[in-house]
Amino acid sequence: QVQLVESGGGLVHTGGSLRLSCVVSGPLYNIYAMGWFRQAPGKQREVVAATSWNGDETYYADSVKGRFTMSRDNSENKAFLQMNSLQPEDTAVYYCARTTGGLVRITDSEYAYWGQGTQVTVSS
Repeated sequence: QVQLVESGGGLVHTGGSLRLSCVVSGPLYNIYAMGWFRQAPGKQREVVAATSWNGDETYYADSVKGRFTMSRDNSENKAFLQMNSLQPEDTAVYYCARTTGGLVRITDSEYAYWGQGTQVTVSS
């Protein structure tokens, strides 16, 4: 059974930083691509970042390029999202997700497993 658990969310001021973590249980974590998504109130869920099975290829949404960095540690079945220079518009519930393949995917319909989400709130 595959389970994903996020942590690291919280309340920060504009310009602050947070590091989200996602622990994935289940077999063969190191052959699957991972992604981070977010959903703000009243908005659709959107991809923030996604990385391939080995981390060699990573996609970033334009809105977070240069501020967010996604990484993964296949030895510990973990994925991370380092978020710097946070802005109020980054406020959302952040989810990590796992695909069923190894290549980068950026639409949520291509992800089979999801965490419960962690709230990130950026105050102005």
